Amino acid sequence: MNFQKVFKIVVGLIGVLAVFFLARIIGAGDDALEASEDLQNSLVTPFMYIAYLILGVVLAFVLFFTLKNVFSNKDILKQFAINIGAFAILALFAYFALADGVETELRDGEMLSANGSKLIDAGLYMFYILTIVAVGAMAFAGFKKTIK
Repeated sequence: MNFQKVFKIVVGLIGVLAVFFLARIIGAGDDALEASEDLQNSLVTPFMYIAYLILGVVLAFVLFFTLKNVFSNKDILKQFAINIGAFAILALFAYFALADGVETELRDGEMLSANGSKLIDAGLYMFYILTIVAVGAMAFAGFKKTIK
């Protein structure tokens, strides 16, 4: 039996199990789930664990095959290292040059540290910079294609 057949069987079993738990949740109803902590734990929790398991397996496969592909070719490895380095430089630039760390009171009364605030600020700046770069690259590619 090859890997594809085993994979289809595993996917089918997970699907049947998910449908079973979904039917139990729908059968119990919203009011019963909100009212009873035990019912919520017995019906929703197994469904969540299946989702966590599937997410973990998918992430493990993606990581494994990505790294296998990257380390199989020197050119791909070089480009991968350049991209990771550029991302790290952008992260350091956003953290040290752009982000401001200000202690902030949260809604629940707790305090967000200056370092936590600086990390959030740096993440937002990285998001903005990468969005501008992506939009610019798409616009440039579209403009270049239009000229040709």
